[in-house]
Amino acid sequence: MTLNKGQLLEALSKDLILATIPSGLFLVDEKRHVVYWNREAERITGYSSAEIVSQHCSILEGIECGRGCSLYDSGTPEKPVIGAKCHIRTKAGQKIIINKNIDFLRLNGEVVGGIETFVDVTSHNQLEEKLRIHNEQLEDAVKVRTSELQEERTQLRSILDGMTDMAYIVTADLRIDFFNKAMESVYGAKRGQKCYAVIHERETPCQNCPWGKIITGAIVEERGFKKNNRTFEVIHSPVHGPRGEIQKLAVCRDISERKEAAEKLMEVNRQLDSFAHTVSHDLRSPLTGVACYTELIKEKYGETLKGDGMEMLEAVEAQAKRMLHIIEDMLCFSTADHMELTNIPVNTNEIVRQVLLDNRFETEGKDVLIAVSDLPTLKVPETLLYEMISNLLLNAVRYGCEHGGKVEICGCSDETHKSITVVDHGPGIPEQERKSVFDVFVRGSTAGSSQGTGIGLATVAKIVARFNGKVLLEETPGGGCTFKVAFPVV
Repeated sequence: MTLNKGQLLEALSKDLILATIPSGLFLVDEKRHVVYWNREAERITGYSSAEIVSQHCSILEGIECGRGCSLYDSGTPEKPVIGAKCHIRTKAGQKIIINKNIDFLRLNGEVVGGIETFVDVTSHNQLEEKLRIHNEQLEDAVKVRTSELQEERTQLRSILDGMTDMAYIVTADLRIDFFNKAMESVYGAKRGQKCYAVIHERETPCQNCPWGKIITGAIVEERGFKKNNRTFEVIHSPVHGPRGEIQKLAVCRDISERKEAAEKLMEVNRQLDSFAHTVSHDLRSPLTGVACYTELIKEKYGETLKGDGMEMLEAVEAQAKRMLHIIEDMLCFSTADHMELTNIPVNTNEIVRQVLLDNRFETEGKDVLIAVSDLPTLKVPETLLYEMISNLLLNAVRYGCEHGGKVEICGCSDETHKSITVVDHGPGIPEQERKSVFDVFVRGSTAGSSQGTGIGLATVAKIVARFNGKVLLEETPGGGCTFKVAFPVV
């Protein structure tokens, strides 16, 4: 049978449009019997059209329906009803929540039935309920944390007020939020004003303001305050504001006297170094003359001066040479702090070769075996590196070796440090004396009558410290001393 256009449109309207809309939809007659049930209604409820059509709508067991029908009962809202919410049970017995729209079906102005469209909002409502509970829990947690922060803030301010050091707190926009009593006594109450304007009398923020760095931890700086013309060590730390926001706490310790004392001490040290240098230089000339004259007397009058005369002359010569050694060591010790740093790597093996060459008579006289392995280059001036290695090597030869002994010089490098180790196998140094061997004019109890001034190891320690290194003294396995100097890689 061929359908005309009107019949085709009617069929499409009923069988396609109503069937395929994305909401559940059903129609009831005046007796509330279902006369139409679309595909989405089948999917949502589990009831097929065949199971529902001709049935009374109460088959859905709508809870609200049991209290009265919102479509036909008197006293119900005017039609249409939009966005009503109720509960129904699916064919499987599951309780779901639907959101529905309801209206009458009219024919020639008379009510002949009703239409209802609905969607399943169960998951949406469950999510809303979870969000509501979560928000309530979050609000409760925020209230508790806010209370804790406020209590912490109150305690912190109470502690800060009891301090003699000045302290203040500023917000992220550099406005003063708190001055403790010590701070107020100097600046007055300045809450809300810019910290750089009040404390440092500037029109713009300080160039090195530590605000951006405090998130990673406390920052310490030294600042001069114009108001009282004092110098302070300022510790900047992050703290929490009343709403949990980050603020900056600055605690200011007056170090004016300490700084002045340090500067005076540095000046005294400079004067002492200058004095030591001058004295060493001035004493070296006459002592050199004494040593030369004793040599001349021995050569010219050696045959005449016999017995006690020659012994006394040799004693004078020995004491003069000893004094020269002391002066040379003092001069090196006093100038170690003033040597300029270098970025040029120095061949350490070449320095060791030169030290051995210059002291070959002493090492060969004791028949000492010097074993040298490959050593790392160091960025230490050659003169200081020579003095350091010379002192460590000769210290091992003189005090750590019997006749025919052995001294080992080895080195190692890694990503952070370069080190040189000097090992001897002699009598060693008693444990109670090891802490003092790097002090000036200290000689160990095992040195005996061996020559030495007590300045060599002190010079080594001073040179190593000048280049941010470390020097360690350990016992050699089996007996003896192991000196290790380590410099950071730069």
